[in-house]
Amino acid sequence: MPNLFFRGLSHTSISLSLVLLSACSEAPAQPMSGDLTATTATQPSAAITPASDSAQTPQPALSFAEWRTLLRSDAIAAGISDSLFDRAFAGVTPNPDVIRLDSSQPEFTRPVWEYIEGAVSPARVKQGQRLLAQEREPLNRIEQRYKVNRETLVAIWGMESNFGGNIGSYNVVRSLATLAYEGRRQAFWRSQLLAVLQILQHGDTDPEHLVGSWAGAMGQTQFMPTTYNDHAVDFDGDGRRDVWRSSTDALASAAQYLNVSGWEMNQPWGFEVQLPGNFDYALADPDTRRTLSQWQALGIKAVNSTAASLSPESQATLLLPAGHKGPAFLLMNNFRSILRYNNSTSYALAIGLLSDSLQGTAGIQGKWPVGERQLGRHERIELQQLLTQKGFEPGKADGIIGANTRKAVRAFQQQQQQPADGYPSFELLQELRSL
Repeated sequence: MPNLFFRGLSHTSISLSLVLLSACSEAPAQPMSGDLTATTATQPSAAITPASDSAQTPQPALSFAEWRTLLRSDAIAAGISDSLFDRAFAGVTPNPDVIRLDSSQPEFTRPVWEYIEGAVSPARVKQGQRLLAQEREPLNRIEQRYKVNRETLVAIWGMESNFGGNIGSYNVVRSLATLAYEGRRQAFWRSQLLAVLQILQHGDTDPEHLVGSWAGAMGQTQFMPTTYNDHAVDFDGDGRRDVWRSSTDALASAAQYLNVSGWEMNQPWGFEVQLPGNFDYALADPDTRRTLSQWQALGIKAVNSTAASLSPESQATLLLPAGHKGPAFLLMNNFRSILRYNNSTSYALAIGLLSDSLQGTAGIQGKWPVGERQLGRHERIELQQLLTQKGFEPGKADGIIGANTRKAVRAFQQQQQQPADGYPSFELLQELRSL
């Protein structure tokens, strides 16, 4: 039966039992919330990104040399050779730039439409299409093996490292040692550092070529070390899982990760829709899943024929990335698989739209509210504090607009008989201030 909704439209982490020193102990990091705010800084990917928080950096109780000596004993006990440890740590000292980047939180972030515009630029689309043709043979084999669409893999490749052109230049051992010694979330970073030593022990690369982002994300698809150990693959058959120099290994490793994250081959990540007048915007909630036929019954219409072959019983959620004044999207299961790779809604939306553009699909038809003033970090914190004071529950006042904050905003909007889209606008902050 044809889909009437579209009628008429042409890780398991590495196992290391280590006793953490009390001077370096901290609760394990939590994953990032699916925020809608795109930052200008590069974030670690592959689902290992720790949550940003405003906690004070603990002062080390040991000197770096003392800390390294104890780490060396634990690493050797976990199977790392003493000679490898000494080679990896030769000349390593804490990097003050890494601590600065870890503790800094930008006051202002890019609006989602600017982030999307940069992510899906004509130049990136053109280069991605060229590489789809150039890498056709390995992509054919990767698709066959892992059942993940090539356009999505190339989109991730482009977003994470500009197709291998920018894999980072930080010494990963030095960065992670710095964070494990004196950064926030030291237990998390210590686990990543020990995972890096396992990578070196395995022989996939050497300390001299082990570079990445300031936070330890590595290679052309920016895997964190524990994710690498769980999901990186040697697909070109040279005996090494080389995500730094082998685009084939990097793309196959990303495909393996998406495969175990539930990717559905040849299914869309989602698609743009038009909403009817007087729509209940409170339904734009990630916890609200309905079938396509149910969304259709509410008056929602697809903008194009991208998902024309989908079953009316397919489940989807509604996303309003810029509130009710901006474009709307229905999100399918593959969107959640992308979120497993990098738990940022803006990132996942950019990957979806870039993969569509690589196939020649037209861009977003809806208009972004480009004239609206964006909240700075301190204003977002103030908004959360005001919501708490007025009896709503946005969670910790940390400036991160996650699910709890959006739910609290939605409840306040409903109380004020406003469109309950959960979007934290400047006008909403002004209204909270006036009450």
